[in-house]
Amino acid sequence: MYPLLQIKNLSVDFETAAGNVTAIQNISFTVNNNETVAIVGESGSGKTVTALSILQLLPVPPVKYITGEILFSMNGTDQTDILKISVQGIKAIRGNGISMIFQEPMTSLNPVHTCGQQVIEAIRVHTKMSYQKAEALTLELFRQVELPYPAVMLHRYPHQVSGGQKQRVMIAMAMSCNPSVLIADEPTTALDVTVQKKILGLIKKLQLERRMGVIYITHDLNLVADIADKVIVMLKGTIVENGNAKDIFLNPQHPYTKALLACRPTIHSKGKRLPVVSDFIPKEGENEKRQLEEQIAVDEVLQNLDPDSIKNESLLSVEHLKIYFPGNKSIFSRARPIFKAVDDVSFEIARGETVGLVGESGCGKTTLGRALVRLIEPASGNIFFGGKNIAHIPTNEMRKMRKKIQIIFQDPYGSLNPRLTIGSALQEPLKFHNILSNDKQRKEKVIDLLEKVGLKAEHFNRYPHEFSGGQRQRICIARALGLNPEFIVCDESISALDVSVQAQVLNLLNDLKAEFGFTALFISHDLNVVRYFCNRIMVMHKGRIIESGDADQIYFKPQNEYTRKLIASIPAGIVI
Repeated sequence: MYPLLQIKNLSVDFETAAGNVTAIQNISFTVNNNETVAIVGESGSGKTVTALSILQLLPVPPVKYITGEILFSMNGTDQTDILKISVQGIKAIRGNGISMIFQEPMTSLNPVHTCGQQVIEAIRVHTKMSYQKAEALTLELFRQVELPYPAVMLHRYPHQVSGGQKQRVMIAMAMSCNPSVLIADEPTTALDVTVQKKILGLIKKLQLERRMGVIYITHDLNLVADIADKVIVMLKGTIVENGNAKDIFLNPQHPYTKALLACRPTIHSKGKRLPVVSDFIPKEGENEKRQLEEQIAVDEVLQNLDPDSIKNESLLSVEHLKIYFPGNKSIFSRARPIFKAVDDVSFEIARGETVGLVGESGCGKTTLGRALVRLIEPASGNIFFGGKNIAHIPTNEMRKMRKKIQIIFQDPYGSLNPRLTIGSALQEPLKFHNILSNDKQRKEKVIDLLEKVGLKAEHFNRYPHEFSGGQRQRICIARALGLNPEFIVCDESISALDVSVQAQVLNLLNDLKAEFGFTALFISHDLNVVRYFCNRIMVMHKGRIIESGDADQIYFKPQNEYTRKLIASIPAGIVI
């Protein structure tokens, strides 16, 4: 019997103007029936290129398959080399034999078709099912992935649903034809922990029923420890470690694997500086003693940032904020129902404080965050920033305020202009707000920002499409930090980052907090990160704040039943 999927000595290059760039070099692994194989590694390590190569979704050229085979066996007796079959052959396999949940649901769904139409189409392409039966199956799939109001969701367009809801639509589409192999590229990145737990349970249930093989690409190592049978660790296009999940977590052999495991906020106390990969694999020519001295110095500063040191002065005060949207009109009614996205919310954030905002997808977190920077107009209520009510000030006045108030968006691809290089994108706000006196100084500042978030000076002239999802998120973080704002809304700003880069960014944000008295609203579904990074936590449910308090108090002794449900859904992982 052959394994479901067998990759042998695969090497993939990209043709560029400067010559060939190696994306994957000589990798080999297998996926068996009823087996979950997790692929982990930093952004740009080759994880997604590996997944896209399996389904032949990379354009040839510029992609060149230098060596190797990708052998697929649906029945266990015959193998098909995917690299050698026809276009029609691979179309028959996609979605039917091998399906994929993509990393970015925001750009993977067609904006001109409803969510229901897109899943129905996927079903009918691979089956002879009638439209009515395909629609009924789609409705059932929407129920299984816990989409709210599934009958309504059938007729909604992608822009009418939240990021987490788009991801659930993608999962329903991938599951629709019962594939033999499911490739899940960060499938739960945009989902809160409760939905994540249900989705993973659904995937596991279908896996057991179908004896399906699953390739799970993720940066969430706690999640990997809970779900994976085997773990593949990738670095710069190569596999540096490969083996049983428990063995790799409890006894990692490669320094890079040890670094990834040590970077997790879960195993570090609040305020303690997180290790990064360079602490385990120093770059050539770096003085390790100097690095250690600098780290100790920063640790001493961070230790002074306890909750008692935060000033009592209120920087941001929200009073009875309401944000309502018109719902879909019924054919039997002339009036449109009102959807209460944010329903009478009040809170304060002190200067120098970091407050976490958590809750399920669609609860109103992102809407609230955008309203604070006036990207969404409130129906009523007040937003006081530095004592000034900004809820209804003129647009021109609000533009000037945005030097002090910034937002890091959830979708890094949609928030970058595809026609601008990232150098131009990062210089643009500096020019608008007259930061520094000339373009040369601004370029130097931009390069410094790129290096702080783990990118390189050579990336200055590249375009957004040339970067991975995690790299694009780092660019957006650098852009927001460029103006040294007093207050930042971080909307899932580290959700797309692998743990090593996540540690770098959290350290960077902590450094800025120490240096500038940084204040933030930190929106996230990763409760481990929120507990580590935030002084207080607010829990949001159906447009309301239902519980708030000290981060450790909320995390370890939640009072509300909904909060307890969120905490109970966090992947346990393996503590080393």
